[in-house]
Amino acid sequence: MIKLDGQIILLTGASRGIGAASGRVLLEAGANLVLHYNSGEGETSALVEEFGTDRAVAIQADLSARGAADDLWKQALAFKGHLTGLANNAAVMLSVSPEDGDQEWATAWETTMAVNVQAMADLCRHAILHFKEKGGGVIVNLSSRAAFRGDLPDSFHYAASKGAVVALTRSIAKGYAKDNIMAYNIAPGWVMTERVRPKLEASGNEYMMDEVPMGAPAPPAEVGNIMAFLFSGLAKNATGATIDINGASYFH
Repeated sequence: MIKLDGQIILLTGASRGIGAASGRVLLEAGANLVLHYNSGEGETSALVEEFGTDRAVAIQADLSARGAADDLWKQALAFKGHLTGLANNAAVMLSVSPEDGDQEWATAWETTMAVNVQAMADLCRHAILHFKEKGGGVIVNLSSRAAFRGDLPDSFHYAASKGAVVALTRSIAKGYAKDNIMAYNIAPGWVMTERVRPKLEASGNEYMMDEVPMGAPAPPAEVGNIMAFLFSGLAKNATGATIDINGASYFH
């Protein structure tokens, strides 16, 4: 099993789904975690209770608000005094298409870019500056299969935001490898989360799995397993890489 003893990682979007499952994987591997959530603590409180306040802390932040990422970083540093890793998982997936009204269109794009790109970039910036002082660190950013193959008309903004994540991560890897700062993308396809399950199980949506050779969505913990491997330092020379986890439904 991967061991992450002594590591201190900020994980955003940890209240449910991929974030909560990944938080458990990282904690079980020995890491100390700052678990970010937005509207509700969700599973972060259970993880803190199970693993103890010396190993985990939950912090609330609305990453759509200007400056929220800066405050989150400061609070995360206060947990143990420093950080060794950053996992950017928090994201919004709103629905809006070109046929919708101007205000709906503008709001969806603004919110999506604020959370999925700007807040992530702000946290990455803080991580880069901190890791340079500390001799290195690891950044893992959650992108999406949609970044490479596009998405449906009601999700143009989501696909665009995840494409920006890929470019951001690769730029960090290229620019800061010399400082022992590694950056990786994980690009999931369908993952069986609370948000996705109703859509996949709805009558008439069987076609959504027809394109997946594995025949089923990925369990959220598999994303956490990839995170743990990347944080382990066992694949430093893969910095800048994107790890696909989509049941062989798309390759880039």
